[in-house]
Order: sequence, then structure tokens, then C-alpha cells
Amino acid sequence: MNLSPHQSTKCSSSLERSGEQSPLLGRGRGRSIGIFGGSFNPIHIGHVALAKAALEACGLDEVWLMVSPQNPLKRNMALLDDQLRLEMAHKALEGVEGVKASDYEMHLPKPSYTWHTLQALAKDYPDYRFTLLIGGDNWAHFQRWYHWEDIQRMCDIAVYPREGFAGTFDAPLVNVSSTEIREKVKQGQSIHGLVPEAIEPLVRQYYG
Repeated sequence: MNLSPHQSTKCSSSLERSGEQSPLLGRGRGRSIGIFGGSFNPIHIGHVALAKAALEACGLDEVWLMVSPQNPLKRNMALLDDQLRLEMAHKALEGVEGVKASDYEMHLPKPSYTWHTLQALAKDYPDYRFTLLIGGDNWAHFQRWYHWEDIQRMCDIAVYPREGFAGTFDAPLVNVSSTEIREKVKQGQSIHGLVPEAIEPLVRQYYG
């Protein structure tokens, strides 16, 4: 799937949508919110930098980090407890203006799909305008997503660059991953500078 021509310093119109006015955007005259979903297992400096970049480049009022819940039907043993990941996300974002951790998806039926989340948001926040933030690697396979065409019609999509994949707005490519952090903790190696300093003790405690 090709990106729109707008691949530089601003979100422009994110990605082009086809068809009629979307039900979500048609009512969205209030706040502009970026939805950044993920397991955040744990949250790290790359997540924070990306959220801040999207906030500015896309002209958003806020970015909500949607901490995804454990799927009870397909349990991932490497995924830390929902509330502990949420706790770290909240603490990591203290003092980061315009970026908030959210447990919204944890209260939705499982398994959690982006399409279901967007439908619920449209109902609960009818006056808000939502922009879905996804990585260039995910955008390359977006046609495999559940109800992908409906998602495109329903909201703006802003693609952030990943290694080897372009984006629709500029964002820092931070060479760090949650998997790397978990492995370093298990091996007793330093994670200084990889996670926000405020949560470093928690990361060592929860993943050690």
C-alpha cells in the first residue's frame, strides 16, 4: 500500500480516504486526539518521543497512548500485567504536556480490535476528531487489519516512519525496543537512557 504524497514535516491530511464523509470525522468539531496503541511492555523513550512528535506535526490537542490489554484467549506470557504496564505509562508521561496514558481498551470486550475501539470512541466522544497513529511497517500490511477499509473511512491515519519504512510526518527513529529492554533487565544490564528515568526502578522490579 502506497503512502500519500504528504511525507514530510507535517501530518497534512494524513492519508487520503475514499468514499463519503466518515461518521466519526463528520461529527468531530471538538478536540483533535491522536490514538497511539500498543502493549507498551514497557513504555520507552521512543514511544514518548514519537507521541510528542505526532502532537506537534499533526496539530493534535492530545495524544492518547492506548495500553492494549492481555488477550485472555491468546495469552502472551511475555506481556506484563495490564495494570502494571498502565502504571508505568502514567508515571513515564508525568509532566509530558498533551500526552496521556489510557486504559480505555481495557474496558472493551476482548479480543481488542482497532475497529471496535474506534467505534466505541465515536460513541463515547461524538464531538472529538480522532487520528490513528501507526508505524510504516504496519501501514505496509494495513490491508490485513480487521475492517481496514472501514477504519480508513472512519478516521484520519497518520503514519510514523520506522526503520526501512516511510511515514507521513517526521518523527525521530529511536533505536530502542521493549524486547531489548526486557532482555537487558533479565541479563542485569543497564537500561539507563532507554526508558524515562522516572520508571527505571519499576522496569527493573517488574521485569527482573
